[in-house]
Amino acid sequence: MVEFINIGDVPSAEVDRLRERYEPLTESVRELIDATIRTEADEDTVAAVKAQIDAATAALRARQIDGAFGVRITSNGVRMPWGNPVIGVRNPIAPPLTVHRAADGRVYSDFALGAAYEGPPGHVHGGVSALILDHVLGEVAANAELPRFTGTITLRYLRPTPLGRLHAEARITEVDGYKAYAVGRLSDADGVTVEADGVFIQPKWAR
Repeated sequence: MVEFINIGDVPSAEVDRLRERYEPLTESVRELIDATIRTEADEDTVAAVKAQIDAATAALRARQIDGAFGVRITSNGVRMPWGNPVIGVRNPIAPPLTVHRAADGRVYSDFALGAAYEGPPGHVHGGVSALILDHVLGEVAANAELPRFTGTITLRYLRPTPLGRLHAEARITEVDGYKAYAVGRLSDADGVTVEADGVFIQPKWAR
């Protein structure tokens, strides 16, 4: 069973304050990841930076939780999936995506992928494309009141996806009892690069 962490009565202002504390740190580490991949600094500079990073890591580890962050939910229903690798406020490997819901029921996101997501030279790793589409299809297939998880997902890679600005979207095509069927796509400025369809299932404990 998947457990969500109820953190009780937390005012929205406190959630905002926590976001303001941690989101800039995440963005700085995200920039550090990109800089680490692309730097051509000399040996002494790399050694000095490593020492600074080790010291910063030790400072952050002085007080931390055990295990993963989980999905935290306040008593008024605010969800905090801040460790998520696609949308996580506190996860520097997340691009991150901001997922929007359109009036017609679709979900979509516009975002950028840089050097940290490269597979073939200059292009997005196929597993990263799958990660993003799995998340976006999952967003349209489920919500806080009706959780559904990936049962199966099929991807069709039409052509390589270049690094840079991208668009992802998904929609539900059918709901059959505990199952929802969704389709989605990943696109660049020239059109669709990856198509996906999936089946998302409401777990027994949520029925």
